[in-house]
Amino acid sequence: MPAFSRFLRYFMAVGRLGSIRKAADELNVSASAIDRQILNVEAELGLPLFERLPTGLRLTAAGEMMMASGVQWQRGMTSLRGRMEDLRGLKRGHVDIAVIDALATGHIPAALYAIQERYPGITLGVKVLGNDAVRRAVTDGEVDFGILFEPQSYRDLSVRAFTEVVLGFVTPPGHPLAHLQEARFSRCVGEPMIVPARPLAGYQQIAVLEGATDISLDRRVSSDNIRMITSLILQGAGVGVLTSLDVQTEVQRGILAFTRISDSLLRPMTLALCTASARAPSHAAALVLGEFENGFAALGHFASKT
Repeated sequence: MPAFSRFLRYFMAVGRLGSIRKAADELNVSASAIDRQILNVEAELGLPLFERLPTGLRLTAAGEMMMASGVQWQRGMTSLRGRMEDLRGLKRGHVDIAVIDALATGHIPAALYAIQERYPGITLGVKVLGNDAVRRAVTDGEVDFGILFEPQSYRDLSVRAFTEVVLGFVTPPGHPLAHLQEARFSRCVGEPMIVPARPLAGYQQIAVLEGATDISLDRRVSSDNIRMITSLILQGAGVGVLTSLDVQTEVQRGILAFTRISDSLLRPMTLALCTASARAPSHAAALVLGEFENGFAALGHFASKT
């Protein structure tokens, strides 16, 4: 195992850099040691792993297969080390998480900070992605778990916790709508509107409302970025339509107001904490997941009070 591990480290560095000399500099070993390891394995296989070109080394078909297998082997070793730590009961490891853009501020960063304080041996990687990209990251094993909208249509996801999020008008505190807890969609008639574009969660719900009520919004700006929409609302450019989750930080700070759209045809959206159905979380991921499960009600509490 150690000999193979050393060869693989040398081989993958050469394959990535296209040069034995560059690999030697990066790994801080002699070029001759790297060359000898590669030549020995090529002799054992009876196939060249690299084409020796005047400009450097290029992987052959056999080399590309070796590189792909090497990547899989490294991932397997990382997983194995995590499971070994689990057996020892250590609160250590690395956990990758994917969340939608609406969660980039507020409750989730605060939860991550609390987790770091409680489990200093666990490192965290956080990806902020679109809703479908979060789903793919979870199912493809790129992350340990994710938070996304409307997971029930995905059979490859397991829902660990969920809450409901509602759609509403977003305005500065001085706007007439700001004093209402809820209002019908028709209240937007005559207002300059700033609305979400695909792939934001509110886009489809607005389309449903327009179709059912025969109301055509006065769209001044459409954007696929929540921060852009909230910034325009703060500038006084118009009335926004977003979910309660999108503006939780601004509403709690008192710089924006949220008024729920009360039309009966509009159903709340489900926000869910999900893992892949086909995989069990590592010990470190299970610890972090448990913290998120316990705190997920806080998101629902905000949505129910706005």
